[in-house]
Amino acid sequence: MLKMNRRAIIALAAAMAMSPVMARTALAQDAPEPTDFSLGDPNAPVKMVEYASFTCPHCADFHEKVFKGLKRDYIDTGKVHFTLREVYFDRYGLWAAMVARCGGEMRYFGIHDVLFSSQKEWAGSDDPTVVVNNLKSIAVAAGMDGATVDACLKDGPMAEALIKRFETNMAADGVEGTPTIFINGAKHSNMSYDDLKALIDAELAK
Repeated sequence: MLKMNRRAIIALAAAMAMSPVMARTALAQDAPEPTDFSLGDPNAPVKMVEYASFTCPHCADFHEKVFKGLKRDYIDTGKVHFTLREVYFDRYGLWAAMVARCGGEMRYFGIHDVLFSSQKEWAGSDDPTVVVNNLKSIAVAAGMDGATVDACLKDGPMAEALIKRFETNMAADGVEGTPTIFINGAKHSNMSYDDLKALIDAELAK
């Protein structure tokens, strides 16, 4: 599990809006109110929340080894309602989240899957311009046009709203690293699929 240095993360994320890669837009009269994205039946007996960063290697590992089985066995069968809460370790992670959100609910989790499965490829450069172009390529492959992606990446008010929401949620839930998992309100750290399955099955048996 990656631990977070809160001051460093917030400073980096806030500086993102001033990055030479992305020009900051003027603040809208009404600040955006970003929401989390979820999968599964909202009435499922088990509610699961995962705090994850798109640049966290442990999160990518969790996605590959745990999330796929979770989706197949529990989310798609109506037993678990899953919500992802984004964490921003760095500006790359924030940009990735903005690109994923750009596609709306219909494309969000498809892009989420690609971001984790190809994390080393798209985030593997020290050049921010290269990373932004990699993210744009992922978005275009998901069916978005370049102009739309550019507009999403230049949305300074949305970036600020995401940072504020992330910091508020993290503090409220006492999250110190990723991935952090909540199952019906109980907090857990990173774990194997077998361990997660045991916890979910115990909740379903209640």
